[in-house]
Amino acid sequence: MPVHVPSSSSPAQYVQDKAAASGSSFYYAFLFLPAPRRAAITAFYAFCREVDDVVDEVNDAGVAAAKLGWWRAEVARAWQGQPSHPVLQALMPHVTTYGIEARHLLAVIEGCEMDLQQSRYLDYPGLQRYCHLVAGVVGEVAARIFGGHSGTDPTLDELRTRYAHTLGLAFQLTNIIRDVGEDALRGRIYLPINELQRFEVKAHEILNRQYSERFTALMRFQTERAQSLYDEALSLHAQMPSEERRAQKPGLMMASIYRTLLREIERDDFQVLHQRIGLTPLRKLWLAWKVQALGRL
Repeated sequence: MPVHVPSSSSPAQYVQDKAAASGSSFYYAFLFLPAPRRAAITAFYAFCREVDDVVDEVNDAGVAAAKLGWWRAEVARAWQGQPSHPVLQALMPHVTTYGIEARHLLAVIEGCEMDLQQSRYLDYPGLQRYCHLVAGVVGEVAARIFGGHSGTDPTLDELRTRYAHTLGLAFQLTNIIRDVGEDALRGRIYLPINELQRFEVKAHEILNRQYSERFTALMRFQTERAQSLYDEALSLHAQMPSEERRAQKPGLMMASIYRTLLREIERDDFQVLHQRIGLTPLRKLWLAWKVQALGRL
């Protein structure tokens, strides 16, 4: 089943509108980038939004799978020089400069396909595989764009990749904590089954939005894990050469926003089953600007 291909605006305007409309914390970090890097990350982020929207907005799993199949074919067409969708038309001029490969985009599609195939994860390693695809790979591409991937320094490339995947995992776990209630409405519970059992929280309690001290303890455990990943990512960032640390400032902006969100959720006693806790656009912009001005969280 083909995906509708918009034609009413230029590819650059289309991806800009797609990124801005998402209201994501990532968008605020993009604002401080030089124009070429901003164009590249905006196009890549718009691609991620397009693919993710297929799973979130298409109710029929068969239709969603067919649309993701169209995106797989579109990635192949793009790398053959024939992109038809504006997000890939906007992205392709940047792929060589920043070392973006077809495998990166296909990994994001694979991660979204996992949402069609399963709604529970037995344990944390299983969840990590999903997070690797939908967040770690996204972080890797973003870090390449921020740092101007050269591929000439294997040690730096490895350090940057570890940093990006660690930070991406922290972001995704934060999203999971924030979206427990929303995901439950779609019949999905990303919290690992063996951890639900450990804290004696039943799946039906989450699906029915039932709070308890057990649920609070479970969420505090999830939050501590995410915070430890932020600490680990910042430690990896500190090991980078000074020029690379400066280049990776957008990741620190996002970390500042996400860690602040995590603290707000904890301060609200993890009341995430009936609402989506968030930060205002002005607060996100302020947090991003502070990192830009200070160079650190």
